[in-house]
Amino acid sequence: MSDAPLQSRAYLVGGGIASLAAAAFLVRDGGFAGENILVLEELPVAGGSMDGRGAPTGYVTRGGRMLEEEAYTCLWNLLGTIPTLTDPSVTVLDEIRAFNAKWPTDAKARLIGKGATVLDASDYGLDARDRLELVRLLMLPEAVIGARRIEDFFSPHFFETNFWAMWRTTFAFQNWHSAIELKRYFLRFMQEFPRMHTLSGVRRSRLNQYDSIIRPLRAWLEGHGVRFEHGVRVTDVNFTTDERGARRVVRLHVERAGQPDTYEVGDTDYAFLTLGSMTADAAYGGDDTVPELIRDKRDGGWRLWETIAAKAEDFGRPSAFNGSVDEAKWESFTLTMRSPQLLHRIEELSGNLPGTGALMTFKDSNWLMSIVVPHAPHFEGQPEDVYTLWGYGLFVDNAGDFVDKPMARATGREILTELLGHLGMSDIEDQVAMTTTVVPVMMPYITSQFAPRTVHDRPPVLPRGAANFAFLGQFTEIPEDVVFTVEYSVRGAMHAVHGLLGLHGQIPGIHHALADPKTAFGVLRTTMG
Repeated sequence: MSDAPLQSRAYLVGGGIASLAAAAFLVRDGGFAGENILVLEELPVAGGSMDGRGAPTGYVTRGGRMLEEEAYTCLWNLLGTIPTLTDPSVTVLDEIRAFNAKWPTDAKARLIGKGATVLDASDYGLDARDRLELVRLLMLPEAVIGARRIEDFFSPHFFETNFWAMWRTTFAFQNWHSAIELKRYFLRFMQEFPRMHTLSGVRRSRLNQYDSIIRPLRAWLEGHGVRFEHGVRVTDVNFTTDERGARRVVRLHVERAGQPDTYEVGDTDYAFLTLGSMTADAAYGGDDTVPELIRDKRDGGWRLWETIAAKAEDFGRPSAFNGSVDEAKWESFTLTMRSPQLLHRIEELSGNLPGTGALMTFKDSNWLMSIVVPHAPHFEGQPEDVYTLWGYGLFVDNAGDFVDKPMARATGREILTELLGHLGMSDIEDQVAMTTTVVPVMMPYITSQFAPRTVHDRPPVLPRGAANFAFLGQFTEIPEDVVFTVEYSVRGAMHAVHGLLGLHGQIPGIHHALADPKTAFGVLRTTMG
């Protein structure tokens, strides 16, 4: 426990998992009084990208973060503290482990080919050149790789392999994304190489992550007195630097109901600032409507970072990440089905019960579409006769195979047509459509954290001389760790709190897959087979 004065206050900008985790660590590890912690969030709900909402007439999640046993050490550390909403004697971590023991993932149809043919996903298809190129990337230092793209390191054959089809759709990589980020993923998740065709290393929460993780975490925080204020946009932050080079946040500028206001950050207070947002400006469609592609940064997350970055050269370069919507966007969709007909047919095709199959990718799809059928219920209060399915497409500007338009211009009903075509189930389209609601979601920045970058484009969690502030989220720099994971946000929050409060020796180490000889041997056997 730190020696932070009992009157110290903490302001957390943003209500995503990074801020919620930081608040929890302030209380649990830092000895903060909960009532002295204030979370400021622009949106009416906390949780950031870990969302899940709706009703039996139409549920929606924008995305689903696949959790992982070995690598998510900080997340498990946090969730081992938080009780579930249904039983205070059971932690969220306990619940996740029990759920996965009961419903283990073992995908039997990871890849689907033309004509709804289940492909042999255990045949990764790597040749000698692919393996050499992979090893070369792993051996190069990040400083040498620099801002180069994945496609700069591999020949065309690599991008046609089953290995790449599975890897890219599991983690949402595009060929033009950062080669550094791909290298980090290989090193962090190499234990998944031998089981990538089954995704048996994936861990899922009992319900969607908002209901299973965010709601219990928020309840725990509010139980300790932590305060939340919604509808507040932080627009600017004032910093000072003293003669010793110590930098401090002294003021937060906010807008509340269109009116300006400020929070004064005192000498013993702290500020934790979330930078950027991968789900900023997400837009929703429906059965008969197309989600808008928003390009003008209406969400405040990016604007705040742009304002802050202009104040110091080591506060990052947001334009490296939000400068190309067309290279960062993709679209997801959630099906709400009031009949089990489609799920029964998918079960027959895949050989998996709902909740046990993880991703199914249509390898030859022009949209590169993938779907997940979760275990029901997937939402709190979901009726027994209502079922859900989630999917996404990486190539949203290509014309479909069964719908002659890009995914980005397709309605929910047209996305359903495309999906059923790839499943070989167009014969039941009329019946399915009558009992199904489709909610598509366009996300212009969803893979922006994978953008090619240099070492200076992301600021450290604790910039040089930071005396009372830290940066949070997916656009900070944590050496060796991998963005686009819940673990990254939670690890950053732990570094922020422990670093500012002078706590030492309590942060779990980063998982290094190759440090385990058994894992290294499994990888070698898989890639050489």
